[in-house]
Order: sequence, then structure tokens, then C-alpha cells
Amino acid sequence: QVQLVESGGKLVQAGDSLRLSCAASGRTFNNCAVGWFRQVPGKEREFVAAISRGGGSTYHADSVKGRFTISRDNAENTVYLQINSLKLEDTAVYYCAAVDSGSYYAVPRSWMQYDYWGQGTQVTVFS
Repeated sequence: QVQLVESGGKLVQAGDSLRLSCAASGRTFNNCAVGWFRQVPGKEREFVAAISRGGGSTYHADSVKGRFTISRDNAENTVYLQINSLKLEDTAVYYCAAVDSGSYYAVPRSWMQYDYWGQGTQVTVFS
């Protein structure tokens, strides 16, 4: 079992930067690929970024590429999402998710591939 807790979401101005954290507990976290997703009311959960269990592979959605960066610190059991140049359309609840991975390089992109989820953290961008 892996428990995930997101933090770092807040009210920010467009153009600012923000770093979200996903703190994990559970002995198998280092064996997990981790993803970030976001969701706004009335819309489907959207994939944002994923990182492999070893951290050697990452994938970012086209909509955020160049502005968002996913990283992980396995010693701290934490995955981060650095968000730069925030836009109004980045407003959403951001979730991290994890799945046990047999591959050091897999970066799952579908929410259906993940087994463990955090409660989410709200990011609100204003102009």
C-alpha cells in the first residue's frame, strides 16, 4: 500500500511559479511510477506528467511541456511538479497517483493505470 498526500496548491497570479509536492508513505514507493493529473469541475481528469520509478524517464503532456517539470526524490519519498509561467487555464485540482511498476522506465499516462491516489491540492490562477 502507498499513501499519497499532495501539498503546495494555492492562489497565484498568472505568470508566477509554483511547486507542488506529493509525499508518499509505504515501503513500495520506490518501486512506483508516479503521475500528476488535474481536473476541473465538469471535465475529465487530465494527464499532466509522469515519472518512472527510478526517475530516469519522464513524460509531460503537450499542453504543459516547457512549463511543467516532474521530478522525484526517492530518499525523501516525494515527487514534485514545478509549474512555471502559470496560466488561467492551469486552474484545477492537482492529483498525484502511483502504481507499482516492474519497469525502471515506464511512464503511464492514463489515470486507469494508477492504483493509488492522493486527495488533491487546489491551484487557482488569477489575472
